[in-house]
Amino acid sequence: MNEKEIAEIRRRFRGDKSNINHIRGCYVNEKREIISQFDQALSMMPQEETENMLGVLKRTLSGTLGKNLIDISFATQQVVDSDEHRLLMALRDSALKEEEMVQVFFQRVIETLALEGNYLILLAYDTYDIPFRSRDGETQKDASSEVYSYILCSICPVKMTKPMLSYDVPQNTFHNRDVDWIVAPPELGFLFPAFDDRSANIYNALYYSRNIEENHQEFVDTVFRTELPMPAAVQKETFQGLLAETLEEDCSLDVVQAVNEQLCSMMEEHKANKEEEPLVISRGTVKRVLESCGVAEEHVAAFEEKYESEFGAETELRPVNLVEKQFEVRTPDVTIQVNPERGDLIETRVIDGKRYILIHAEAGVEVNGVPVRILS
Repeated sequence: MNEKEIAEIRRRFRGDKSNINHIRGCYVNEKREIISQFDQALSMMPQEETENMLGVLKRTLSGTLGKNLIDISFATQQVVDSDEHRLLMALRDSALKEEEMVQVFFQRVIETLALEGNYLILLAYDTYDIPFRSRDGETQKDASSEVYSYILCSICPVKMTKPMLSYDVPQNTFHNRDVDWIVAPPELGFLFPAFDDRSANIYNALYYSRNIEENHQEFVDTVFRTELPMPAAVQKETFQGLLAETLEEDCSLDVVQAVNEQLCSMMEEHKANKEEEPLVISRGTVKRVLESCGVAEEHVAAFEEKYESEFGAETELRPVNLVEKQFEVRTPDVTIQVNPERGDLIETRVIDGKRYILIHAEAGVEVNGVPVRILS
């Protein structure tokens, strides 16, 4: 799925747009015991609570594509004959009304998910009468191309509030607020089937993980039986480690800065061209970037070899996972953040045998918010 398709489905999660008429749920404690289950009709809930519930579900389609939102592909054999795909199809095709399948899903998640504390498993079913879109991009609301039916799963931690003092405006009095349990935003979840080319694709799902450092592979193994790519934070750490290890003396401020700038430039160009598909780069892309920075041939070759062993020779990565738009220089005691468009203001130099980071500062220098002067 691309960003436009995700946004189109996200807009469904409003009281006046959604066809979700009930939510299936399961409340699990820290001992992996089911405390309660519910089948909540949204029509029986106050409007504000309905909007809040839809808002929680909507968060499962939030974040950055490639970081928080990850495409999952099923092998053809899985779609033809596999227990995991059969279960997802049964949940979708029965509109969550086949009780046995719902219970099987709940039990599989509970038995394998490594999530601390209490949590909710929420399941929603929706049907979307997809408006026809002409070649020029115009949407015709009265003309439908097909009906997209899907399920959305959100797994939300349930956390205890702290006792505190509250103020009752009508009574003009203070009271201690009782400790209560609240539903936190989703930690993970998924959409099935995927909404690709504005149509249902039963060969794919869209997986969500709030934490880019932890993608809950154990959950994915159970529900999809497939391998996720490295978490985005691990991809970044691994990529940075490859540069430091393989470039050796070529791993200078200028080279690292140039790599960062070129990858950011690719992302800006991709955005300006309004490309729908996410930008990815290959091992060859990074090789060309390093060569353009003047990195020695043997160091480029070492990077290619290490890239293959860490990521895989044919693996494509999303630059949004590898670099930050904000350029940062850090020592054990000092951190310097630089406008990525003004990297020319910073340089490294050896003076009297000591290494320095120099920043060109003509005017507008402040220390803790206080304007200061630099005297000669």
